Amino acid sequence: MIEWTEHLEMAAGEEEVRAIWKVADAVCFDVDSTVIQEEAIDELAKFCGKGDEVAKLTREAMRGSVNFQQAFAHRLDIIRPQMNQIRDFIRTKPPRLTPGIKRLVDVLHQRSVPVYLISGGLRGVITPVALELSIPLQNIYANRLKFFFNGEFAGFDENEPTSRNGGKGEVIKMLKEKHGYSNVVLIGDGATDLEACPPADAFIGYGGNVMREEVKSKAKWFVTDFKELIDAL
Repeated sequence: MIEWTEHLEMAAGEEEVRAIWKVADAVCFDVDSTVIQEEAIDELAKFCGKGDEVAKLTREAMRGSVNFQQAFAHRLDIIRPQMNQIRDFIRTKPPRLTPGIKRLVDVLHQRSVPVYLISGGLRGVITPVALELSIPLQNIYANRLKFFFNGEFAGFDENEPTSRNGGKGEVIKMLKEKHGYSNVVLIGDGATDLEACPPADAFIGYGGNVMREEVKSKAKWFVTDFKELIDAL
């Protein structure tokens, strides 16, 4: 009986999210393992010869088992990317868009729904993704690296909300206050996405690139193909 009750509650929850999705007045996407197929910071670490050390920390951060800002700072301290390395990485290892994302964003734009990219990743890596998807650069909320005049790594901007736990929620709250949105949908694959609803009005878990059980079990609506979201509009 308990299992059947839980099943009914989950079904009702999914219908509620689907209803909000149909009338969304803004859609926010996580980027790494959602809009793109990889975790960009892991790819950057591989590019800089620090792949194995960083990948472990990324897995822990995405599960929500460690403080996000501490994990982010630790990973960057291991990589310590120079400005020219970032440029070479973006030029030679461009992110791979997740199948179906371009079509989904195009459909949202055709419906005059603004699309935002909210990421705990690096703004410099996300900018080409936004350009490819015709998303205005001012709709990117992500982390900025700091460099010394000689191009050496100097840390990151800790004032960016996306650099800390709860940051995605801060951005969504700000967007709602600034633009008056009342049906904001957030789509993502990780714990930092799940925790941002509320203030997001609905959360859709995405598992097409990486299946995170804790997100799948807690998301009221979980998809593995963006076509499902297009069909539901």
